[in-house]
Amino acid sequence: MGLPSDDIVVIEKGNEKGNGKDEPFVITINCPDKMGLGCDICRIILEFGLYITKGDVSTDGRWCYIILWVVPRSSSLILRWSNIKDRLQSICPSCLVSFYFDQPSTRSMSSVVYLLKFFCLDRKGLLHDVTHVLCELELKIQRVKVMTIPDGRVLDLFFIMDSMEILHTKTRQDETLEQLHAVLGESCISCELQLAGPEYECHQGISSLSPVVAEELFRCEFSDKEICSQALSPDMAILKKASVTIDNSLSPVHTLLQIHCADHKGLLYDIMRTLKDCNIQIAYGRFSPNTKGHRDLDLFIRQNDGKKIVDPEKQNALCSRLKEEMLHPLRVIIANRGPETELLVANPVELSGEGRPRVFYDVTLALKLLGICIFTAEIGRHSTSDREWEVYRFLLDENCKFQLSNMIARSQIVDRVRRTLMGW
Repeated sequence: MGLPSDDIVVIEKGNEKGNGKDEPFVITINCPDKMGLGCDICRIILEFGLYITKGDVSTDGRWCYIILWVVPRSSSLILRWSNIKDRLQSICPSCLVSFYFDQPSTRSMSSVVYLLKFFCLDRKGLLHDVTHVLCELELKIQRVKVMTIPDGRVLDLFFIMDSMEILHTKTRQDETLEQLHAVLGESCISCELQLAGPEYECHQGISSLSPVVAEELFRCEFSDKEICSQALSPDMAILKKASVTIDNSLSPVHTLLQIHCADHKGLLYDIMRTLKDCNIQIAYGRFSPNTKGHRDLDLFIRQNDGKKIVDPEKQNALCSRLKEEMLHPLRVIIANRGPETELLVANPVELSGEGRPRVFYDVTLALKLLGICIFTAEIGRHSTSDREWEVYRFLLDENCKFQLSNMIARSQIVDRVRRTLMGW
């Protein structure tokens, strides 16, 4: 017997406190278990701009019960809770076949890619304003190609997927174009939406990275230059205090993983993503509330074969990997690209092929607030020896208040972008 679909995910509105702040919404998920379900849930919550204040997870390997307390990260965020519920239900294994608890979701495999192409006059913040509309419409950006023409016009190509999977309908397409025209205003020359053709495959990769830039972007540790930077050193000191310990004495069948670290946007997603990619199952977990900027997690885990993690080498490898992902979840650098100045941002891609949500949104927001125009932009994938990365490249317009050739100015830009990405 399975649960009715409406009972798989239940979202309850928090009570009003009377001090201008409401209590968190409570999301309860009760469904068959599958490997990586916690990661998938955290990704969707991050994609909708929500923050998990605390949570509890319990599973016997076949059935799981998850309860999360969430709040919007921004008071201006428009949330469609029915859509959030639908998205969460879409990744939960079907209750009617609960004995296949490791079944993969086929939703993302069937998604269709569309090409949004618009031609308009350029202005500061244009790229972020368009990205903001797409996020509100729950249209996921897969690839981007932005080209600015010397006469001040810009041609933008957005390859997008519809999380609601109804972009093939005229109503959904009209809504999308109407909202885009509203934000583009009279500067819009043309705006088209169509199924992506062979050009999507052409934009799968990115322009070649030089070995020097690739080495700086994908290394595991911050450089001495970054650590000693006046702007970044306080954050580095906090992040480097992360503690990850393993204890096998408290349970005969599970390994206790304890994490104490600085909080940041997407922290739980980064931890769940790492455990999923390492084939680690969570039997029970508790995410404690933020206390003075730090979070504590207690997770009873086991390997995919159902056994505890007793091998010291595997223990050390898991702890090191988690520390790396918490210290360095996103890579941000500025480099020279010929005579131009380029901002590069990279994040790991899950083994399932999923990328990190809202990165393009956050980077374009930071650049808009800094008053920096984007001359060209692109998103693509880059493979290193041990993993695949999603890479965002932005050629910055020299006509801004920053001297882009100045190292102090570059550090300030990197710092602002990194802080926006980390939610600080």
